[in-house]
Amino acid sequence: MTCASPELIIFDSDGVLVDSEVIALTVLSRIAAEEGAAISVEEAICSFRGVKMADCVREIERRLGRGVRDTFVADVRRATARAFDAELKPVEGIHAALAEITAPVCVASNGPMSKLTHALGLTKLLERFEGRIFSAYEVGSWKPDPGLFLHAAQTLGAHPSRCVVVEDSLSGVRAAKAAGMRVFGFTGGDPGVEPELAAICDDVFHRMTDLPALLDDCAAPKGNDAV
Repeated sequence: MTCASPELIIFDSDGVLVDSEVIALTVLSRIAAEEGAAISVEEAICSFRGVKMADCVREIERRLGRGVRDTFVADVRRATARAFDAELKPVEGIHAALAEITAPVCVASNGPMSKLTHALGLTKLLERFEGRIFSAYEVGSWKPDPGLFLHAAQTLGAHPSRCVVVEDSLSGVRAAKAAGMRVFGFTGGDPGVEPELAAICDDVFHRMTDLPALLDDCAAPKGNDAV
């Protein structure tokens, strides 16, 4: 028995295409500290990876016992963009992996479109995904809700059951599963997440260069069905 060949590969951006998680969450931790909320970078990574900004702000406000300043989110966005300009790199192996993948690809992220295009442009990935970039802010649906992934699949004419999602966060994995899609968990940014992703994902992998073989294997005959 085989599974159907993928019609669409849906990539998250932060931590999957671009090595941005630590950069962005370091900025968030610093600006939260300026506001009076002591959140270490390690805790921010654990608590806020893949989480929409509004929920991050809500947790910071809960800890503060008050609202954050009116410019808090804008300050975070501006500081993150500056940090990306100075430090952002593509996830190791992503260019080589994309060169081998023959199925259509797209990006679906909880981040705003301006952040996505900026990050993809800095890492020379924008041309590969231009016209196939989906932001939760434009769809009005944030992971772990499946709406963003379903919108991407519908827009690009792929059935959810024939989509494979590549994610590194629990919220993204849960969104993919709720959408009825197969999901591969990428642990290259944080090997510590492997046990929790492995419990939910169809497969997990640590090196992005392994992804093309996983996708090929997904549609290959298994066991006694091999010819």
